Amino acid sequence: QVQLVESGGGLVQAGGSLRLSCAASGRTFGSWAMGWFRQAPGNEREFVAAISRNGDSTGYVDSVKGRFTISRDNAKNTVSLQMNSLKPEDTAVYYCAARTSSPSIGYYRYDSSYNYWGQGTQVTVSS
Repeated sequence: QVQLVESGGGLVQAGGSLRLSCAASGRTFGSWAMGWFRQAPGNEREFVAAISRNGDSTGYVDSVKGRFTISRDNAKNTVSLQMNSLKPEDTAVYYCAARTSSPSIGYYRYDSSYNYWGQGTQVTVSS
């Protein structure tokens, strides 16, 4: 059974930084593509960042490019999202997602591509 547990959310002032982590259970983490999504109140869930199974390929939504960095440690079964220069519009619940069957060596932008999700962690950026 795959479980994803996010941590690291919280309240931060605009311009500040947070680092989200996602701890995954499962013996084949290194073969999973991983992603981060977010959902603000009243909005649909949106793609934030994704990383390929070996970490060589990453992708970001335009609004976070240059501010957020996704990374993974396959030895520790973790994926992280370093968020810098945070803005009030980054406020949302952030979700970690896993695609456990990844025939491609790339990353995936669409939430329908992922088959496991964490419970989410709240990020609030005050102005």
